[in-house]
Amino acid sequence: MKKLNPYVYLFTMGHFSVDWSQGAIPALLPYFIATYNLSYQDAATLIFANMLLSSISQPIFGYYSDKISKPWFVPLGPVLCGICITLLGITDNYWLIFLCSMFCGFGSSIYHPEAARMVNKISGPLKGQAMGSFSVGGNAGFAVGPIVAGFCAYTFHIYGLVIFGLINFIIAALIYHFMPKVLHQVSDADIAETKAHPNEEKHNDWRSFSKLTVVIFVRSIGFTLCNTFIPIYWIHVLQASPSQGSFALSILFFMGVVITFIGGILADRFGFIRIMRGSFLIMVPAMFFFVNSTDLWLSTLLLIPVAFSLFAPYSPIVILGQTFLGKNVGFASGVTLGLSTTMGGLFSPLVGWGADTWGLTSALQVLWVCALIGAIFTFLVPTPEQWKQNGMK
Repeated sequence: MKKLNPYVYLFTMGHFSVDWSQGAIPALLPYFIATYNLSYQDAATLIFANMLLSSISQPIFGYYSDKISKPWFVPLGPVLCGICITLLGITDNYWLIFLCSMFCGFGSSIYHPEAARMVNKISGPLKGQAMGSFSVGGNAGFAVGPIVAGFCAYTFHIYGLVIFGLINFIIAALIYHFMPKVLHQVSDADIAETKAHPNEEKHNDWRSFSKLTVVIFVRSIGFTLCNTFIPIYWIHVLQASPSQGSFALSILFFMGVVITFIGGILADRFGFIRIMRGSFLIMVPAMFFFVNSTDLWLSTLLLIPVAFSLFAPYSPIVILGQTFLGKNVGFASGVTLGLSTTMGGLFSPLVGWGADTWGLTSALQVLWVCALIGAIFTFLVPTPEQWKQNGMK
């Protein structure tokens, strides 16, 4: 039985460090709303800030990493994210909070493409499991981040956000220390691949990738809107406490940790396309009942199918993107890993405006409508030609 390359777990730790920083920001929105008298739209704009620079820069960094690899981007990302979250605890200026949110997203955009490219190189035949493990780090971060940030804001003291800076610095130092050995394995993997397929010419299937991009954007909207509005929904619709709102978000992402890993394993066994399509078919009714529930316990129970539909297709989408763009794996990683968590952030201020105008429940109906569009497009995404030749699904 083949074992996963242990250095995958190093990148998993790095993924945790950037995404627990990202996950902290939505959990702090109720604190900012109560302390600084922000509207829903003002609060959602902070998520927009977090995603704006990241959305623009992530594919650029991915394309750049395909041309000229910059391994030092990998430890730099966690450091930048940690500094930004630490600064959120020592300022009450809205525009400084806006800038910190923005550059936290930038730190994430630096990390994802280069790290995902390296994971792809060192994973061997266990690509689904490797990307699932890598993604687990991010989802664990999104699970733990709200708990820690919520504890700092509502129980301990907002200055406690300095823990994000400390932990991220330690993880970045570990990555920096082991990077030479990782680069050696990446080089060996490139040589082995060339020897195994000496005449194989990689190509990009932009037509198929464009169809997959619609699926990516739909998942991004579902992911980001849940990440942004679940704490607010719990407080203002379900009449729960702020700590219960942060805990609900953590439940979603703790389930995401397990489901993402399982999704990668299932994809290796049953096919990446099948897992992606099945997940989106579940997403449509899951989102519909979730946004129309006004019962706390029912809403909590519905987090299970919502989590499955959002996280199970994560690894299949990334691997499909990297396969469709065989010549630009870094760029594909920047889009599938990066835009899958950022494009929805550009949409969140519009939903925030809708919530201010018509109410939060009405505005969130967009979740199941988008899920329906995504489900349709999953059936338009074809099986890659090289998979057909190798008997993959």
